[in-house]
Amino acid sequence: MSYPKLRALIVLSAAMLMTILDGSIVTVAMPAIQRDLGFTPAGLSWTVNAYLIAFGGLLLLAGRLGDLIGRRTMFLAGNAVFTAASLLAGVATGPGLLIAARFLQGVGSAMASAVVLGILVTLFTETRERARAIGVFSFTGAAGASIGQVLGGVLTDALSWHWIFFINVPIGLATIALAIKALPGDRGAGLAAGADVLGALLVTAGLMLGIYTVVKIEEYGWLAGHTLGLGAVSLALLAAFLVRQTTAHTPLMPLRIFRSRNVSGANLVQMLALSAMFAFQIIVALYMQKVLGYGALATGLAMLPAAVAIGGVSLFVSARLNTRFGERAVLVAGLVLLLGAMGWLTRVPVQASYAVDLLPVMLLIAGGGLVLPALTTLGMSGAKADDAGLASGLFNTTQQIGMALGVAVLSTLAASRTGVLLASGASEAAALTGGYRLAFTVSAGLLVAALLVSLAVLRRPAPAPEPEKVALPTL
Repeated sequence: MSYPKLRALIVLSAAMLMTILDGSIVTVAMPAIQRDLGFTPAGLSWTVNAYLIAFGGLLLLAGRLGDLIGRRTMFLAGNAVFTAASLLAGVATGPGLLIAARFLQGVGSAMASAVVLGILVTLFTETRERARAIGVFSFTGAAGASIGQVLGGVLTDALSWHWIFFINVPIGLATIALAIKALPGDRGAGLAAGADVLGALLVTAGLMLGIYTVVKIEEYGWLAGHTLGLGAVSLALLAAFLVRQTTAHTPLMPLRIFRSRNVSGANLVQMLALSAMFAFQIIVALYMQKVLGYGALATGLAMLPAAVAIGGVSLFVSARLNTRFGERAVLVAGLVLLLGAMGWLTRVPVQASYAVDLLPVMLLIAGGGLVLPALTTLGMSGAKADDAGLASGLFNTTQQIGMALGVAVLSTLAASRTGVLLASGASEAAALTGGYRLAFTVSAGLLVAALLVSLAVLRRPAPAPEPEKVALPTL
């Protein structure tokens, strides 16, 4: 890998690290934010929801706009918006200003994140080189989630919660400065090639409303009028968007992208797999704290082997295996490992031994280090150069929807099962454990579905034709 390409990869990975850090670092500081700014419990959730709604709702639109106005331009603009919004969040003195700043952070993150994979796959065109680059990129994601929780606690305790946002400012400015020199310029197809304003309004409104509905399921319930009504409106908007794309002269999302079995299949597998993997990230942590009595630090240390395993496999192993055996075979192997982890968790006892009941899970979860790079390659393999930003935005959108659905579905099922067990006379620890076991069982089912889709739909990508050379900035 040449130095200019390595420098570009570092810039792209740093931007994604900042986005992932922001998603996890805030959760640790939420009690301090609530205390200082006077948030109500319901209002406090909007420090997360405002970000998720903007981020997930705008990814698809931002990805397509990147194809039209230039992915480098969209990346730089997104980082600028995110950095400015981070400064605004850091100086917030009330709930309204912080929520608005978090929404703007989501906008900036969507603009930058939506085109990252598009830039990466057009820059790294050789198969082995691309596999290594995607492995590094996936490692960044695995590391960011773990670092965020630790860093959030350190900054909040040592300084104040304001610094979880202030820290983004120097990182964002450095990323912008390096990206100007490191990333290749691309002119884009021009807005005239896809300036479907009505389509943009429909898909953005549909996605934002859909994500809002999902994140509020735990509060209202699955069968509440709020959930069913808004869910129906969201689906209607997205259906209208798809109809619009078949008739628009310049569609925002050309539906030809779904003709690729790998693009369609990889996005579906990702949604299923990430919904299941979120059970590990969230439910396992709750089990250790609420049932086993672990503190926050002990929980973080207990889950550290999982982060190391996922990061190590994605960085040092996945690229070689993908090149030798193909992404589909590696994906299947990774899903089998994840299924083993979830299957092991379905039997967790009320009084668990870490070495026997949890450590094997932390090691089997290394399958995520195989799944994520393979899915990324498959999800981007069928995209033409002019659609790379759209494919990137679509891939990131299904990622966010999968995570949001995972949290909503699994948390609700666990809470419902716990309530039933408590009503039948079970102890609190036994009832919680029963609820978590149900969540793990459903997660295993989702992984089985992902495995079946992988075997039935996905194919090894055909060798790409010799691409146009991308001009890289020189030192």
